[in-house]
Amino acid sequence: MECSKDTINARRGPCRPLRYNDSVQRVCIVPEVGNVGGMASFRRKFEAGLSRRGIEVSHQIGSASDPILIIGGTKNLLPLWRARRRGARIVQRLDGINWIHRKRNTGVRHYLRAEYGNLILAAIRARIAGRIVYQSEFSRAWWDDWYGRTRASCSVVLNGVDLYEYRPAQEDKRPAGRCRLLVVEGSLGGGYDMGLDNAVRLAETLAEDYGFPMELMVVGRITEEHRARVQVGARVPLIWAGVLPQADIPNMMRSAHALFSADLHPACPNSVIEALACGLPVVAFDTGSLRELVDGDAGCIVPYVGDPWKIETPDVPALAEAAAEMLRDWPRFSHGARLQAEEHLGLDRMIDGYLKALLEA
Repeated sequence: MECSKDTINARRGPCRPLRYNDSVQRVCIVPEVGNVGGMASFRRKFEAGLSRRGIEVSHQIGSASDPILIIGGTKNLLPLWRARRRGARIVQRLDGINWIHRKRNTGVRHYLRAEYGNLILAAIRARIAGRIVYQSEFSRAWWDDWYGRTRASCSVVLNGVDLYEYRPAQEDKRPAGRCRLLVVEGSLGGGYDMGLDNAVRLAETLAEDYGFPMELMVVGRITEEHRARVQVGARVPLIWAGVLPQADIPNMMRSAHALFSADLHPACPNSVIEALACGLPVVAFDTGSLRELVDGDAGCIVPYVGDPWKIETPDVPALAEAAAEMLRDWPRFSHGARLQAEEHLGLDRMIDGYLKALLEA
């Protein structure tokens, strides 16, 4: 929960970050992921939160017994094993499991990299980590189903966002005369191209069956070939924003009427959380953790109808019907989106959850 007048959660009372044993001065976070993407975004936010609480951060596993947070996985397993033998607390943060490559031809290189990543994550989970933090209940159940339960204790901590940086606009920044549907993904390739195809179909259905003047804005990495294929067949205007700096994301969220979550079985998508905090309702199919994040008037989640694990065609007309109802009463859903973020998805709430796993007995 954020310490600002916009983010006081009435259910929890005034903002009081958790306090821990004063002897804990440092937390080790590995690997030191950079660039863009969910892991890098989490690391930056989490390290900033630790700094505000007077806790230092290191990225080298040394001889000290500092608590260690593994963001996903790392191939440097020997230092982790030695730290465990010294008695250091090791916590693993787990997302979802690589799976698209088993259903679609994404190339040999991508297939091998995905399988290797799964093996590393599973080995740390089973043999090294003393505690596991899953990003959602869906993620926890997925790992337990595919790889079995572990003896490590576990908890579920939803991702969080700075509710002051990500907040609704003071004045309407949405395009006049059009409804903008937004898609935000780190990458729309690697077998995930169907998400963009579904977004185009949704925008076209809203325009042709319900009379909304639609446009689709796409944020993320996409190949020229894929972009050309989508562009040539689209019956609504498309805006290709490419990969944007993180600082530009809040204003971009405030310029839209709805976010379509294009991923299949997302563990806890940051784009959804950021949209809700900006008062942007979310429309999506009921896969992954989306039902945990989008509740009440925060948007509309409808059944996929087909089998998402087989990447069958979803029920786009049903989603369009629900999205049309949301667009007709947009202020109510925008308020509901912000309320959902304030009550459940604040950054301090997330940091509290990880510190509890790292520092409390």
